[in-house]
Amino acid sequence: MKKFYFFTMFMLLGLSVSAQQYGLKEIVNGVFNPRSIKPMISSANGLHYYQMNDESSAVIKYDYATGNVVDTLFSTKKARQCTFDTFQGFLVSPDEFKVLVYKDREQIYRHSFKANYYYHDVRRNLVRKLTENDSKQMIPTFSPDGKMLAYVADNNIWLAKFDFDTESQVTKDGEFNKIINGATDWVYEEEFGTTQLMEFSPDNTLLAFVKTDQSKVTEFSFQLFENKLYPDLYTYKYPKAGEKNSTVGCFVYDISAQTTRKMDVPLDDDGYMPRISFTKDETKLAIMTLNRNQNRFDMYFTNPRSTVSKLIMREESKYYIDSEFIKSIHFLPNQFTYISEKDGYSHIYLYGLSGSLQKQLTSGNFDVTTLYAVDSESGVVYYQAADESPLKRSIYKTSIDKGVTTKLSSNSGFNNAMFSNNAKFYVNHWSNTTTPKLTTMHDSSGKLLRTLQDNQDVAQKVVQANFPTKEFITLPAADGRIQLNGWMIKPNSFDASKKYPVVLIQYSGPNSQQVLDRFEIDWYYALAEEGFIVVSVDGRGTGARGETFRKQTYLNLGLIESDDQVAAARYLTSLPYIDSNKIGIWGWSYGGYNVLMSMSRGNGIFKAGVAIAPVTDWRFYDTVYTERFMRTPQQNATGYDKGSAVKLAPDLQGSLLLVQGTSDDNVHLQNTMEYSRALIKADKHFDMFIFPDKNHFINEGNSRMYLYNKVIDYYKNNL
Repeated sequence: MKKFYFFTMFMLLGLSVSAQQYGLKEIVNGVFNPRSIKPMISSANGLHYYQMNDESSAVIKYDYATGNVVDTLFSTKKARQCTFDTFQGFLVSPDEFKVLVYKDREQIYRHSFKANYYYHDVRRNLVRKLTENDSKQMIPTFSPDGKMLAYVADNNIWLAKFDFDTESQVTKDGEFNKIINGATDWVYEEEFGTTQLMEFSPDNTLLAFVKTDQSKVTEFSFQLFENKLYPDLYTYKYPKAGEKNSTVGCFVYDISAQTTRKMDVPLDDDGYMPRISFTKDETKLAIMTLNRNQNRFDMYFTNPRSTVSKLIMREESKYYIDSEFIKSIHFLPNQFTYISEKDGYSHIYLYGLSGSLQKQLTSGNFDVTTLYAVDSESGVVYYQAADESPLKRSIYKTSIDKGVTTKLSSNSGFNNAMFSNNAKFYVNHWSNTTTPKLTTMHDSSGKLLRTLQDNQDVAQKVVQANFPTKEFITLPAADGRIQLNGWMIKPNSFDASKKYPVVLIQYSGPNSQQVLDRFEIDWYYALAEEGFIVVSVDGRGTGARGETFRKQTYLNLGLIESDDQVAAARYLTSLPYIDSNKIGIWGWSYGGYNVLMSMSRGNGIFKAGVAIAPVTDWRFYDTVYTERFMRTPQQNATGYDKGSAVKLAPDLQGSLLLVQGTSDDNVHLQNTMEYSRALIKADKHFDMFIFPDKNHFINEGNSRMYLYNKVIDYYKNNL
């Protein structure tokens, strides 16, 4: 573990000036945010990586082992016929003969964007536009040999062939809010975390893609005010719980024959296809599906030429299948990996290509939280696990054949890694509650090669600011049997003989965690300096404590989670330095929802609460997320009713501040409006604040500073 030492006088000086020098403004402006390194893109062989230079004008090739510059693949200053000085991002072809850069980026949803792409021929040092079409491009995808590039424009797939300097249109039925080819709709992007369902075969002869038909999905609209006399409407497809989903199908385009075939894969009309991937064998296209209830996962191997599919693996759950596990499937020449919870914890399993289970690679009463990479040559799997504690993360590797497991991370706290292709090297990001992020480069054995970012300047600023210590605590859940993890922050001026107001900071959603041993300086430190004790508790249903703990909220969202926040509040009132009449609660999104549930089900334990962008009835939220945990309203009307903050509005006790952005495409303003209607009907007085044209994150400009000042003032005035 790397430690930081400072002169005693320097520390005393920091202690004496902290209250005057630092506050909410510095926190919101990121003064204490650890710096990250620039994105590193691995070369195809995993021995080198590419980065943009500081001026965003060049793509530099580095050696993983030494960190030395190997080459400059592209420079706006030196490339012929380059019409721009800077760019925003890039891709490099597997053969390194082409560099694709983009500018004029236009965000679509949370992850997706479109931009103007430019193609640089490295050997000719020549730049030209990727296409002469007027529309911006999305999700460019190189073929394995680097000679072709598929991309999406206006919901259609196009194919560029570099050797012939030509492009052709693969699909022609793409249409906004109707048909999407290769890319994904809003709900796939938001809840499956994927923006691209398009891939070349290993032999470069085929292009597989998913076609999404949104035609029967109901549109949702909200106003964009933007200082206009007559505001515009933004309209998009948003499937709400129990309503119609997009239909999906997998197609394969034969590049030489210029023909397209639909793959014969069993899937209900309302089922999901969150991933497709070629195995190492071009005759085996893996098509992965979930039924609408998301409690059955199927993986088929489909012959892309005959279109015939064979079921290779099926996993079923009495709860639901975590769709993140689908990303854990890595194909070796004769095997594949998969994370399953079949023994009660999430662990890595190895299957043969016939679908036969060969062995369990990890085991124990802990969760494997990420499968990072597989080195097929040496037969080694690399992963992250919460084995030391649910609060911590460590990095491991295990041998497939010998079963030997080696811990790679040396620092206790929160470790997260990014591996190169073929898992030859990795970048490790480590922090704990007192140490800002340390970013280091390692080889596959775990050997430290060099430090990339130590954030010592941030650490010095933290020492100067004299932030109060985050203490980890445990306390009983509402059932009286399980101990919950939490943390507590006391004001620097804390006096055990006095009584303090307390605010619970929580999120509480399925498989989430707020209580972790990692570095974070957020707005609530400013709240603590106003004389509040701040506490966070991860209730039942949160992550890294096994399947039973994680999934016990199934079909009944909002009940156990609010019970545990109420129980936490009651426990805190038993402490001699807590004012039992001044307990508050705060949350954003799912956390905002749980604020409303807790204040309605807590029998007055909470005197004040702030709910930001809350879901207020699960019927208002999207199909994929909601039905994963609740099934449909038609199947589980009782669960939806019991978990509806709108229906519980007459039971609300305490002062409430509702906050929402009008352009929230995730949790719609409708949630706040309908909840307000219910409060008014029940004669429950409350406060509300609306941020015009702000999305779910309510950021940019002065928004965050304004928001947190309002929240802190609300607790000062109401607790």
